[in-house]
Amino acid sequence: MTVIDIIAKTRDRAPLSRAEFDFLARGAANATIPDYQLAAWLMAAYLNGLSDQETANLTLAMADSGERVDLAGLPKPWVDKHSTGGVGDKTTLVLLPLLAACGLTVVKMSGPGLGKTGGTIDKLASIPGFRTDLSPDQMKEQAGAIGIALTGQTPALAPADKVLYALRDVTATVPSLPLIVSSILSKKIAGGAETVILDVKCGRGAFMPDLERATELSAALERVGSQAGLRVKTVVTDMDQPLGRTAGNALEVKEAIRVLKGMESGRFTQLCLHLAHAMLATVGMDADPSEAIRSGKAIAKMEQWVAAQGGSAEVFTSENWQVAPSHTEVTHTGGSAWVESIDAETVGLAVVGLGGGRKIKSDTIDPRVGVETLIEVGDAVTPGQTLFHVHAADHHAAEAAGQSLAGATRFSAVPVSPRPVILS
Repeated sequence: MTVIDIIAKTRDRAPLSRAEFDFLARGAANATIPDYQLAAWLMAAYLNGLSDQETANLTLAMADSGERVDLAGLPKPWVDKHSTGGVGDKTTLVLLPLLAACGLTVVKMSGPGLGKTGGTIDKLASIPGFRTDLSPDQMKEQAGAIGIALTGQTPALAPADKVLYALRDVTATVPSLPLIVSSILSKKIAGGAETVILDVKCGRGAFMPDLERATELSAALERVGSQAGLRVKTVVTDMDQPLGRTAGNALEVKEAIRVLKGMESGRFTQLCLHLAHAMLATVGMDADPSEAIRSGKAIAKMEQWVAAQGGSAEVFTSENWQVAPSHTEVTHTGGSAWVESIDAETVGLAVVGLGGGRKIKSDTIDPRVGVETLIEVGDAVTPGQTLFHVHAADHHAAEAAGQSLAGATRFSAVPVSPRPVILS
């Protein structure tokens, strides 16, 4: 068995065996297969696809390429959450404390951002001192103490996926449905969860641009998850406009904290509560996540979480951390109108251009930068009203982002209905 044979089989649409996927995953994990050959296989898989059985075998092979977190002894239910990514999607930062405050044990492994979509690890890394490198034993110990633990993709957990995930971002293979499914589920299996809720994003700001494709991904996640021994619940949600007010790492952390403090009530808050209710129903629990916010239990759980992973308590008491030095605003230049659409992709690419995302694998993230979207579809706007607020590292970057955002919004002369955040 050689990697050339494996590449050729996928190129020629011949199915790979579990043993061949194990060989590929081990080679990725221990660097015995070079990046250029892994990239060639990824492109072959992207172009020709993988069957459900192949996707399940790849999932298990990547999960078995390193250690698995053993949650035995921790209070049940053991749950996890994942989003397929989107512009302004900071849902994990709210949902994990919410679920833990309701009595669930939540252990999660997350990755960095891909393209125009931000990554949970990048967001949490914007908190001064926050550790994203917990070992499996540290994750279990912390989850036992406070009900919640999250880490980046350490060398111990699904190392093959970490390698392939990074290569997908720079080889134009991110949108592959089987590669998305196997990447998501391999981390869930390695993390030890028994029940997973998956938020499948749909729209221009997501990897799945239309409802048909998002529904296809949702169904594939449930099918392959079942084959892998997971209980999977999927929800398809809107990403045609940015989710919430902010896109950019530190900005999104600040917004998540406001939600947990009960200071926000928009589409983003609605989504977080819907996902929390769905997870609690899936595991047969009758807790009320809204009450966890009102009572202060949810924000207290996030404070415990940040402290446990070394983060600064300043993030809860002051807005003056990770503040970008340069700012500009994009204003409405037409007459009175209604917001018909907000191009989430344009907003996401503007954040990447500011330094808030990666164009190549080795790019460094600037946690301070980002975009605030001050309108939603269906809002009435007046001449001169601010549409976007840009946070940038310098004046030149701020002006460039402002120019790209100037065309991100379409307007209607007649009222427009708001877009629902839950699609199916």
